[in-house]
Amino acid sequence: MTTQARSIELNADGVALEGDLIMPEGATGIVVFAHGSGSSRFSSRNRRVAQHLADQGLATLLFDLLTADENEVDERTRQLRFDIPLIGSRMTAAVGWVATADPTRHLSIGLFGASTGAAAALIAAAERPEQVRAVVSRGGRPDLAGRHLAAVKVPTLLLVGGDDEPVIELNEKARDQMSEASECELVIVPGATHLFEESGKLEEVERHATRFFLKYL
Repeated sequence: MTTQARSIELNADGVALEGDLIMPEGATGIVVFAHGSGSSRFSSRNRRVAQHLADQGLATLLFDLLTADENEVDERTRQLRFDIPLIGSRMTAAVGWVATADPTRHLSIGLFGASTGAAAALIAAAERPEQVRAVVSRGGRPDLAGRHLAAVKVPTLLLVGGDDEPVIELNEKARDQMSEASECELVIVPGATHLFEESGKLEEVERHATRFFLKYL
């Protein structure tokens, strides 16, 4: 399979955000990644999952939710990484870019969010129901999407580590809020902590995410 990788710049609410686009030949779907708090498009775990999805024929886009200047401020204050309306707006803008940009506009769109990025992905799904087809959350904080949860209409997969007990409860409550409007599947990965650092656990995330995205994209 021939795969093309390139750097892109997308406009989100008047700011330019850097991203990395991987396009396997013949892709019919694309997964847009939202990284967690304090991370970036260079998140090693997200890049591993993205490469696995690309190997299965899905295009992927990893991009920075903050500009370089904003990231410098956030390194000192740690405030912007928890600004859920801001990162939700950036993710929504990224969906708009993918839906209209020449190389990607023909692709079905899925979203993958980690930690706080899961809230951003769910906000984007609620804001762009005609464009987003599926959402996967890894160790996510879907509860931070607040009122948007009830507006999510697309199939959603919540992946949580079995040893990440506080986050399990938060995901269970989020699932209950979403289940009336959309198909929401909660999978607890035994023996995994919040970052899925344990041997073989990120591979389980890859398998579940691939299954879900190939089904809906």
